[in-house]
Amino acid sequence: MGRTKASNEKWTNCRIGITGANGSLGRALTKKLRSKGAFVVGITHSPISNNQSSKEEPQQWIKWTSGKESSLKKVFKDLDILIINHGINPQAKQDRKDLDKALEINALSSWKLIEQFESVTINPSNISTKREIWVNTSEAEIQPALSPAYEISKRLLGELVSLRSNNLTAEQRKLLTIRKLILGPFRSSLNPIGIMSAEFVASLIIKGAELGLNLIIVTPNPLTYLLMPLTEGTRAIYSKLLRKVNISS
Repeated sequence: MGRTKASNEKWTNCRIGITGANGSLGRALTKKLRSKGAFVVGITHSPISNNQSSKEEPQQWIKWTSGKESSLKKVFKDLDILIINHGINPQAKQDRKDLDKALEINALSSWKLIEQFESVTINPSNISTKREIWVNTSEAEIQPALSPAYEISKRLLGELVSLRSNNLTAEQRKLLTIRKLILGPFRSSLNPIGIMSAEFVASLIIKGAELGLNLIIVTPNPLTYLLMPLTEGTRAIYSKLLRKVNISS
């Protein structure tokens, strides 16, 4: 009982924005976080629901469009955590139009959102509590997903997030934590035959955050638990070496 109370206190009155809040995982995260006392802001491309009295719905909805990330800057000023969870999956389609769309929505818009959130978080005049960004890059970042455009876009996003996370200064880390969510196949509109339920995945994501993990992996694939930390470790070493080269030059 004591441990549950302590974990819930972490979320009480915490303002959390979730992109892709209308999707299966977005709704599952909303339900779990609201049950712990968080205030959830749903950020979506989809039509906005008016059923805000339901405990499975965000208390506030924000409509946005990819390419207009700067319009969310005012919203971000009031958030403690931003969960970047939106995305598309063109499946096996491989034409240029589908690749362009996947790159824009899955990778570039997410990167722009990170930049906007950072701009109101990492600021010399900003006196605030520490904030967090959680980014759902998927295990498609390092493994096949039978969707080339999805894999490429998620790989790009994963590389960008790792690069940014590894290059935060000590002072910036006092203001911002970046967590990566590496998720296996769960049932959703993007993947109706997923093995895991969105509710199960959401529960483990939140538990990982409560444990202070910056790399949160939820998948039935044991290889991911080996390969992803190895990949992240290699990227961290690479970034550290580059910083040393730049300092010496």
